[in-house]
Amino acid sequence: MRLIVQCAAFAAVMAAPAQAATFKAENGVRVVPVSGGFSVTGDAGLGARGMWCAAADYARSRAGAGNAQRLYIAQGRTPGIGQRGAIVFTLNSAGLTPSSVTILGASLKKAGANLSVGHAYGFCADSKLVTDGDR
Repeated sequence: MRLIVQCAAFAAVMAAPAQAATFKAENGVRVVPVSGGFSVTGDAGLGARGMWCAAADYARSRAGAGNAQRLYIAQGRTPGIGQRGAIVFTLNSAGLTPSSVTILGASLKKAGANLSVGHAYGFCADSKLVTDGDR
């Protein structure tokens, strides 16, 4: 019995850093810091706007970014119908070819696509239109 308690305590301690690193954006989308930026996983049914919102919320809350700072896609989604893979965002344009966002959904596939943090954060208002019962 003592061994089981010790193993459970060890597992809880080991899981704590992973849980602490995960950020839940105000729209319910999860963001995890990764090398060179942060990964937004899943969109909670909110589409591209939800992904940009979550990235902007993280950039403001955890990275201290201001509204005028640019938010870039460092690694976009793999092209294909119905793709829901993670997207890596960054606040650093080094190594990227910045490009304007004209079609929001398509922007998730292209490294270098960027919006201001303030513009992207504006999409967070969309999540308030979705009832919490849907998530």
